[in-house]
Amino acid sequence: MHPIPILIVFSLVVLASLLAAPRRVSVASFFGGKAETGAAPGLWVLVLSQVTTWIFARSLMNAAILGYYYGIAGVLAYGAYYISFLTGGFVVARLRAKGAQSVQGWLNQRFGPIGTTCYNLVIALRLLSEVFANLIVIGLIFSAILPQFAQMQNSVVLLVGLLALAYSAWGGLSAALRTDVVQMLLFLAVFGAAFLALVVSPEFDLLATVTADGTSGSYTGWVLLGVAFLQVFSYPVHDPVMMDRGFVSDEATMRKSFLHAFWISTLCIIAFGFFGIQAALDGAAYEGQLIGTWSHMLPAWMFAALMVSLLVSALSTLDSALSSAARLVVEELHLAPRSLTGGRLAMVAFALVGAGLTLWGNQSLFDAVAVSGTASMFLTPVLLVGLVAGRPIALWAYLVSFAASILGAFVYVLRAQDGISALLYDGHKYEQLLQICIVVLVIGFGAVLLGSAQNRMLRRAAGVSVKRDL
Repeated sequence: MHPIPILIVFSLVVLASLLAAPRRVSVASFFGGKAETGAAPGLWVLVLSQVTTWIFARSLMNAAILGYYYGIAGVLAYGAYYISFLTGGFVVARLRAKGAQSVQGWLNQRFGPIGTTCYNLVIALRLLSEVFANLIVIGLIFSAILPQFAQMQNSVVLLVGLLALAYSAWGGLSAALRTDVVQMLLFLAVFGAAFLALVVSPEFDLLATVTADGTSGSYTGWVLLGVAFLQVFSYPVHDPVMMDRGFVSDEATMRKSFLHAFWISTLCIIAFGFFGIQAALDGAAYEGQLIGTWSHMLPAWMFAALMVSLLVSALSTLDSALSSAARLVVEELHLAPRSLTGGRLAMVAFALVGAGLTLWGNQSLFDAVAVSGTASMFLTPVLLVGLVAGRPIALWAYLVSFAASILGAFVYVLRAQDGISALLYDGHKYEQLLQICIVVLVIGFGAVLLGSAQNRMLRRAAGVSVKRDL
């Protein structure tokens, strides 16, 4: 496959993104996503923005890789994370019903600055993982299409990151929303053509695809599906890109946007996973996160379409992650003034750290999901008991749940260490991840339920009426 067409199309996407960015920017549009007229984003702007920022390059590659190894079970396991649009929309609706303007606002009301600090640490981890994981995919694509210039991979990664930073830092959230629409429409056109060509090709067998076991058997895929179901309630809440978009429009528009984003993104992820399954069914050898595999097995134009799809999705996620980073640093952490300069400096800081992690870090794409997803699980008992059931929760219980989830994330990262491996099930890393998730939830629910009961008893003893916070 000649790389020039891929690079030309991607350059045009970058140019279109720069042109789509707003010419005039205010503080309200930079942090709140409002148009120049002050109007909130419309339904399909939100839908396309939600979808393109959640079917990002890392997710597409994860779905394909899991499909290659574990067949349809692996694809469904990753697709299950997209139920997050339903659980995330539910959480946002409950928060808005209580008058909260953000997750941090509700946590601050319940647990004070300590509560929001714990949460902000987790979402900072999430945002950094978004930046470096998508830059990794860009580097992998460059190395695959131009292997003779593989030594320039880091330079290309930094260049693309700089381009995304350029228009993101100019327009903030309003730029991210507008460019997401352009990028998503292009993604759907390019990827749609590639997927249609796959399913009508003589080699494609739908029955074989939906019953495929992958190269390593389906068992581990089903284990990972269990992990996804355990994490899917808290997972969207620790993603500031999704949560930010839950508060920028009226509630009816928000509910519809989350619902449409759910089915569109789920179909896209499963469809992309089919390319991984097809590689396994064809008996293709695994090369370079499947990119090398596809370059040998797919027609040149279809391979080019997949690469453009990945590059577009990476770009769209980078700008959204940076805009959410600006809001986190300025509006939640108050580490910079609420001004265009303050927001832009926050973006630069996150871009630099994310690029540094890319040049130094782990190339395993799913590990970033596993780590941040596990770290977010402290929110599950807190939200179910505190937000849904409306019960008061003691601060110590919140902190125990938080500590358990953070410890669980570190245990997964360090699972190969002798002292830690002895505590874990002697099996596949996803079996160990399932074990960790179960333990984290048991500790979290135990602490939160005990802390809630203790709080109620103390209130009764003090003669304070105990009512559900509904």
